[in-house]
Amino acid sequence: MKYYIVAGEASGDLHASYLMRALRQRDPQADFRCWGGDRMEAEGGKIVKHYKDLAFMGFVEVALNLRIILNNINLCKTDILNYNPDALILVDYPGFNLRIAKFAKKKNIKVFYYISPQVWAWKKNRVHAIRENVDKMLTILPFEKDFYAKYDYPVEYVGHPLVEEIDDRVKNDGRIETFKQRYGFGEKPIVALLPGSRRQEISKMLPVMAAAAEAFPDFQFVVSAVPSLPLDFYHKLLKNRNLPIVVDETYPLLLNARAALVTSGTATLETALLNVPEVVCYKGNLFSYLIARFLIKGIKYISLVNLIADNLVVKELIQNELNIKNITNELSRLLEDGEPRVNMLRQYADLKYKLGGSGASDKAAEVIIQGVDK
Repeated sequence: MKYYIVAGEASGDLHASYLMRALRQRDPQADFRCWGGDRMEAEGGKIVKHYKDLAFMGFVEVALNLRIILNNINLCKTDILNYNPDALILVDYPGFNLRIAKFAKKKNIKVFYYISPQVWAWKKNRVHAIRENVDKMLTILPFEKDFYAKYDYPVEYVGHPLVEEIDDRVKNDGRIETFKQRYGFGEKPIVALLPGSRRQEISKMLPVMAAAAEAFPDFQFVVSAVPSLPLDFYHKLLKNRNLPIVVDETYPLLLNARAALVTSGTATLETALLNVPEVVCYKGNLFSYLIARFLIKGIKYISLVNLIADNLVVKELIQNELNIKNITNELSRLLEDGEPRVNMLRQYADLKYKLGGSGASDKAAEVIIQGVDK
């Protein structure tokens, strides 16, 4: 069968690549045409557009790049028609993908949505568009099935793919044990800095993270960089701070870290599943943030860890709260062998239980193939 897959971010590229592998195990003749990244390409996908050309975050950034976004939507529609897939698989990225879903439904193309938009947080009216245009929604967070049930829309909860992805990558990544030796790190404990995957968020997060590192001379702070951005970009943000940078080695870094400062997003959940105490950081465009606060109702947290646990497991430093003083205070508590660190690790174990075991990608692949055959 022919599968057209659209993923617009690094996390979507990761999840989609595992889904592609699971689809091919069930359908050896599977052919993939994709909007995504290097991981999807490695699984045999023909990449039409790389996600690094699609990553616009925040209301202001989207408005400034609206012409590019609209051109990409038109390109995607045309390319889908030319490819004529048996199934269209949309991975998160709702602003773009919900428009594509509406178009595909009108063209009688079966639409599967893997990883639900966060409609439970804001833009709940999107549920109606999802009901109308998506043949099957596959959710990965345990509370999403109950949310959609309120709108009389049955969805498939398949579990969170990060559980299996982390198990698989940790098991097969030989770089983990040799990490310190390869980079020449000494005996100082490591603190991982994960400033995000997009230029806009990294520009906001990395300078303040790096500045906080000066308060911890007995620790080695290491920056996790994404391969889609040049090293010069990171060096300019660090200025004269001599902090080492590692590229595309997030898991080896985290598994050798005492604690981490993490930009809000999928990385917060990855860090928790790897049992690394963390402080969640977020600072965006002020105007975009104020709009988001106005639109989001009834949501207490921004990190996936706290949302899934429905409890304040990890500290969230947002906007003005993200400053050197607060980072220093929160990080100090986690670096010591005290109750804050022990309690966080204990709650991580509860989090893993809520997410269930591995196998999300295989379950999703089964639902999609059965759906296409109907």
